[in-house]
Amino acid sequence: MKKLKFLISLHTRENDFQMAQATSAEDASRKLGVQSEIVFAENDAVNQSTQILQAIQTSADARPDAIVLEPVSGTALPQVARAACSAGIGWAILNRTPDYVPDLRRIAKAPIFSISSDHEEIGRIQGKQFAALLPKGGSILYIEGPSQSSSAQKRTAGMLRTKPANIQVSTLRGHWTEDSAEKAVSSWLKLATSQNAAIDLVGAQDDAMAMGARKAFENILNETERARWLRLPFTGCDGLPRTGQAWVRDGYLAATICVPPLAGQAVEILAKAIQSGVQPPEHPLSSPSSFPALESLTARKR
Repeated sequence: MKKLKFLISLHTRENDFQMAQATSAEDASRKLGVQSEIVFAENDAVNQSTQILQAIQTSADARPDAIVLEPVSGTALPQVARAACSAGIGWAILNRTPDYVPDLRRIAKAPIFSISSDHEEIGRIQGKQFAALLPKGGSILYIEGPSQSSSAQKRTAGMLRTKPANIQVSTLRGHWTEDSAEKAVSSWLKLATSQNAAIDLVGAQDDAMAMGARKAFENILNETERARWLRLPFTGCDGLPRTGQAWVRDGYLAATICVPPLAGQAVEILAKAIQSGVQPPEHPLSSPSSFPALESLTARKR
């Protein structure tokens, strides 16, 4: 039997969750005997599109049998997806639900599907964490992912649905990295409005951005002000054992949300579908969970 070749396209090496995606893809590929190449777009949608198109347009014996991508853009590269479909290459999208998938599945000879964490549920859990950590209400400095990211949009929507009405949210924008959040918070701190802001909690849509926010506050020169900010609870999301969960245990974060990396699962689904010739389910979902449990957070505040 021919050895399958997959291309795995991810955002950046500067994000611990993206590196966990890479590891999960490598582990699954090793187990299944799949030859996988992992490339990083460095958070550039044009770069990601170019990398993938080059792989699609190479000679037939060198091109991949399937492509797994976590799209940088909100559109999930529809033209590139169609090119892959025309070339008979499998296509698996991580953490997006693009509208083009049903149409391509009707004509595709190779498997095409999206697989995602339930991002609205992630947001709902985060809203419940805010409620548990601020039982009397208050104000949150909230660091979102990129504006074009449907994952970020759904997390925000879920959070707003479950947070209590007595919790107000001020929003900054990051790019899923520690450095982007540090810069966003540092810029915000230079504004006159931040000096009088009565913030009670700092929440971020991933753990890296939560830690980037902490880093910005650690750089405040005034010792009293620095201590005031760092006493606040910080929350994130991704909850990887060696980063998010460890930061909760060490007291840097008050809570996170455990989100399983899905690249390895996508590799397994693709390999099985290619070998069987049967299209997999169109959009399987994975379930996130609070760390620590919501009941534990509530108990701490009593």
